[in-house]
Amino acid sequence: MLGASHRNTGPRSSGTGAIPHVNVLRLTASVAALSLAATNLLAQAPDEQPARARHAMVTTVEHNATDAGLEILKKGGNAVDAAVAVHFALAVVYPFAGNLGGGGFMLIREKNGKAHFLDYREMAPGAASRDMYLDAEGKIIPGASITGYKSSGVPGSVAGMVYAQSHYGKLTLAEDMAPAIRLATEGFPLMASEAKMIQGTKKLSQYPASRAIYHRNGDFYKPDEVFKQPELAATLTAISKDPSTFYKGAIAQKIAAFEKANGGIITADDLAHYVVKEREPIHSRYRGYDIYTAPPPSSGGIVLAEILNILEGFDLTKIGTDRSAAQVQIITEAFRRAYMDRSDYLGDPDYNVLPLKELANTKYAAAWRASIVAGKPTPSKSLVRPAGFVPPPPPQHKGKEPTDTTHFSIVDKDGNAVASTTTLNGGFGNGITVEGLGFLMNNEMDDFTSKVGVPNMFGLIQSSANSIEPGKRPLSAMTPTIITTHGGFLRRKKLAYVMGSPGGSTIITTVANDVISSIDNHLNIQAVADAPRFHHQYLPDRLDFEKEVPPRCRRADEGHGLRHQPQPDGRRQEPRPVGRQRTHRHRPQNPRTPRRTRQPPRLRQSRRLLGLSITATAREHSNPMLPRLHLVPPSCVVVPSAPSILALSFHPSSCHSHSWHSGGVCSSPPGGPGNPHAPQHSPI
Repeated sequence: MLGASHRNTGPRSSGTGAIPHVNVLRLTASVAALSLAATNLLAQAPDEQPARARHAMVTTVEHNATDAGLEILKKGGNAVDAAVAVHFALAVVYPFAGNLGGGGFMLIREKNGKAHFLDYREMAPGAASRDMYLDAEGKIIPGASITGYKSSGVPGSVAGMVYAQSHYGKLTLAEDMAPAIRLATEGFPLMASEAKMIQGTKKLSQYPASRAIYHRNGDFYKPDEVFKQPELAATLTAISKDPSTFYKGAIAQKIAAFEKANGGIITADDLAHYVVKEREPIHSRYRGYDIYTAPPPSSGGIVLAEILNILEGFDLTKIGTDRSAAQVQIITEAFRRAYMDRSDYLGDPDYNVLPLKELANTKYAAAWRASIVAGKPTPSKSLVRPAGFVPPPPPQHKGKEPTDTTHFSIVDKDGNAVASTTTLNGGFGNGITVEGLGFLMNNEMDDFTSKVGVPNMFGLIQSSANSIEPGKRPLSAMTPTIITTHGGFLRRKKLAYVMGSPGGSTIITTVANDVISSIDNHLNIQAVADAPRFHHQYLPDRLDFEKEVPPRCRRADEGHGLRHQPQPDGRRQEPRPVGRQRTHRHRPQNPRTPRRTRQPPRLRQSRRLLGLSITATAREHSNPMLPRLHLVPPSCVVVPSAPSILALSFHPSSCHSHSWHSGGVCSSPPGGPGNPHAPQHSPI
């Protein structure tokens, strides 16, 4: 277990740090919760309670990063200072998604209730063009937008952290970065799973600097070895002394020279013109709560708002219990309709006029709601958008989404809150480390539309609003979210939830699942984190389940819209339950899906660790802790169980009038022994 020596072992949870009254408490998760019976989740084990803290809390995916945030809070920093410390620490200890060479979003709620949204998403370089990943015949060059030096957008993470600290922090940038610099200089012991993950990521061996740092030129790191990164430490130190060096100084010149020498397209001018955008958060209301979440270029906030607007007209608790077939069917219909709008309208707001007010209109949601019939699914291709509310959509394009992100949530003793989601896009980005600087670059250009009509691995559809243009930011699904009580006359709003998630196109529905489970179904935040999520994204017309598939998904005659779609030859393929079983039944090969191949021992071992039994494909698995799954045609499909939410919950009913944080509750994704990606709690 991470952080094995604890004064208070506490209930099972993972990845959160909080400040207990005197001592630091770090809690980690047990993998046992990954096998969850698909019944009424209110009948949970009595000991499955959230971790609680009296003053403040940090929730991240890695215990060293959590400790970095706690260190800053204890020095007198606020939630933003802690977030900056966590972000830079993740670049050292969680290179799979933590980064200097990537980007993301940060949602800040100040103690006075004012919300801010920072967009430090990557930008397309000046030399980028709409057809840059097509060959002379107009066909997509396989892997061009994912691998190689032209797959990177101009990174925004450093600019984002510097902006956040200078505008909303209390300490200095050097103070906030000190834990990350120390971790890079002195190193940290690698857990067995971390060592295996680094060793098993083939793309790191394809580039000299990455091969030298992560694979030690073939002398792979072993469990418990200390991983030191002197080049990254020097880069971090330089940034802490003069943050402008990354975009307009010596570091910028090194990045530009490295790109030019290897055929990349990011220039010194691209870096010099990178800007952080402070945008107005999406603000909506749901059942007496105010929800603040991500605006475009993230699709997350507006789609979440539309989903909840549609569901507001249903009494979900009367329809059924949490994850009951009746609830799932209604919620799925809301997902289906909101994702249809996502596919047609959303992109970078600096390059497109987006109908956000129209999409968030509650009358529009009511019109969508009227088309939902309980117990009767609506085939996605038969959906007809209600007329008179939104303009005609632009031409359809296919797009791509990242899956390998990380999220962290922080609340300080004064009530300031941060929800931040960041990514390199793919695991370890494109695998390219900038020589002499020690950090990985993103492959975020893959999030743009490469060619009209070409589906991505998720089948996600996006409009021409997401086409490649110089300086443009690709569409995202990242959904950092903060929820407060509604307040009113002589009654101020109180912080209720701080949440977000990794997961590509499933991020939005993950957050929606957790909002519904907590607000509608009254599950405590630990049960919310443990509950199996489900996902529908309009096309492909398929319902995906996380963890264990409920038995009702196996029956086609219940009329809840969770039917199996027939195979091309008329056969029915049963969904694969996730549990402790390790055997695979033989099935005739579906000609539309890749043939299953025997996986490396390390991947099979990681599946046993996670308690997963899933269908594999021939595609490279970049992260053995979060195995990918080819989603096959049946309408009930198991998806791998990833760390799916990092959430802080502050229940007003247990708060004192002058000290809301005394009722703090925190929970985050289930993890397990040997899983470095189980979020790390440390209450204070």
